[in-house]
Amino acid sequence: MPATGFSPPVPHPITPRSPRITKRVKTMASPLPLLFASAFVLANVTLAGALTPMRVAALSDEERLAWEDYVSRSRAAARADQAAVEAELAAQTPRAATTRAPDGPDFKMPSPFGDAWHGTATAQKLADIVLSYQTPSGGWSKHTDYSQGTRKPGMLWSSQYAPGKSPHYLATFDNGSTTGQMRFLAAAAHATRRDDCKGAFIRGLRFILDSQYPAGGWPQVYPIEGGYHDNITYNDDVMTSILELLRDIANGDERYAFVDAALREKSAVALAAGLRCVVATQYVNSSGRKTVWCAQHDPLTLLPAAARKMEPAMLSGHESANLLKFLMTLKNPPPEIVASIEAGLAWLDEVRVTGITRVRRDGKTLYVPDPESTEVYWARFYDPLDNRPVFPGRDGVIYGSFTEMAAAGHGHGYSYYSTLPGSVFNTAQKKWRKQLAAGAGRGKSKSHR
Repeated sequence: MPATGFSPPVPHPITPRSPRITKRVKTMASPLPLLFASAFVLANVTLAGALTPMRVAALSDEERLAWEDYVSRSRAAARADQAAVEAELAAQTPRAATTRAPDGPDFKMPSPFGDAWHGTATAQKLADIVLSYQTPSGGWSKHTDYSQGTRKPGMLWSSQYAPGKSPHYLATFDNGSTTGQMRFLAAAAHATRRDDCKGAFIRGLRFILDSQYPAGGWPQVYPIEGGYHDNITYNDDVMTSILELLRDIANGDERYAFVDAALREKSAVALAAGLRCVVATQYVNSSGRKTVWCAQHDPLTLLPAAARKMEPAMLSGHESANLLKFLMTLKNPPPEIVASIEAGLAWLDEVRVTGITRVRRDGKTLYVPDPESTEVYWARFYDPLDNRPVFPGRDGVIYGSFTEMAAAGHGHGYSYYSTLPGSVFNTAQKKWRKQLAAGAGRGKSKSHR
């Protein structure tokens, strides 16, 4: 397979107006709403990630044309998804009312690829159900209860919005959606040689290629629906999951041997563009040092961007660790990728959290101060100005510690600390450095897949 070139992106350093504009610590006496607790965001991040016509119109001619084409294609995909439901309803006599898809848990790969389970009747029934929920544009929604059977004609593609309302999560990469269904269908096709599973995988791959931004990243939802969903999304490993799948396809992984050479090459091109976006979005602090990534980045400026109340524009420990783990799997990485990995690992080393211990009280997980603890953690969110752990509550307040947030009743239902970066910093890094040394010994290669 031809090598894919990697052109280094134009850097996007982000320089704060003041290293101490405000103190982002919540006090019980005077709670600060998110916007005012983080004055930094006014200078250095984008608060609204929507691809509005006004924002697109303000781009240079070359950029504007590319983004206008993207938005136009997205709107066409949205119309096609909705027209398919309308056609199903029109074909019914008497015409039935549309209903939302049944709400349920997120889809997870039931069994590893190659497992005999994928050839069972149970697996084939699940494949039928998954196939029925693929949107005309090629993706899948999330939170769908597949145990309720195949999608009924005229039913909405998603459980996330009611009939008559604007589509929400019509098709998405959030929570492992789309990439998860694609990997499952590939396993089903391998076990049974089902052409419909292969065809649906190919449509899913075209969905990934179609939804990629001109800047190289991916939105959380496609067709795009506005707001923070339009941001380039690292949160919940959206970007990482897509890049992992493209890497496997581009490398000719036997699990996806049915993908033809032309689509493999398109996957390789998309992978290279995605990697350029990764390098370009890596946060550069006021000292000019690369750090890691935020959970969301604006699709036009590539600057950090906010999402929900408990997802401000902060550096992400968990998602950045998973992204670094993926980057370390690339064969013969170019200097730009190596530099990104080195910077990310250095940052992880600097921001580890000690002096706390994890406990369970009244059925809840808490992290309490303990100077004798040998446990090592990384926070979900860090202040980009000084690398301090921060704890955004569901009330829109950024707290200075987990204890303060928990005391206010907002410290549960979200992973604010993780040990995952430890395995990346230690185990994955050691393996990567051995591979890097071995690659240097064999000479440099143009391929980075």
